[in-house]
Formats: sequence, structure tokens, C-alpha cells
Amino acid sequence: MPPPAGVKSPALWGTRGRLVEMFSLAAISIEAEPRNFNFRYRSADHFLDVFRTYYGPMLKAFAALDEAKQSDLKDDLHALIARMNKAGDGTMVVPSEYLEVVITKR
Repeated sequence: MPPPAGVKSPALWGTRGRLVEMFSLAAISIEAEPRNFNFRYRSADHFLDVFRTYYGPMLKAFAALDEAKQSDLKDDLHALIARMNKAGDGTMVVPSEYLEVVITKR
């Protein structure tokens, strides 16, 4: 789903260029370090239930779709999780990278 009109995507915050653009005038330093996180859930269905209920972007994406398209999206997410899942016991462990940012104000 696109962000609301006039708002840049929060995903841009994960780029050094956008951080410099937003904060360089007010910052002494901008440190950005890639880090890793493992999403751990009881199952892929558990992950989808949690994110469809509590994670705004996914909640909005599903709400914007008719029932058939919701089913397609769910199938696509299950396929992605199956491809990325490192657990072999029916649970879900999916590695993810994020950007840890520390900005020191002037």
C-alpha cells in the first residue's frame, strides 16, 4: 500500500541517504549499522494472524482487498515464509536485516 498523500514512505528511513537528507543539518553525527533480527512465531499462520491484527501496513493491505485477493496475498506470504524459514520443526524463524541508527544532535 502506498503511504498517505504527501507523506514519504517510512521505508526510506532505512537508507543512509534519506537519513542524511532529514537530519544532517541538526546532527553532529549519524551512525548507521546493519543488524539482524529473527522473526520467531509458532507457525506461519501465527505470524500472519499477529501481523494482520496488529501491524498497520499489513492490516490496511488486507482491508483494501476483496476476499479473493486477500487469499492470494495470504498464499504469497505463506510462499515467502516457506522460502525464507530456517526452522525445520513447523515453527517459523525468518531472518531479517534492519538498520540501527544513532543520531547525535548538535
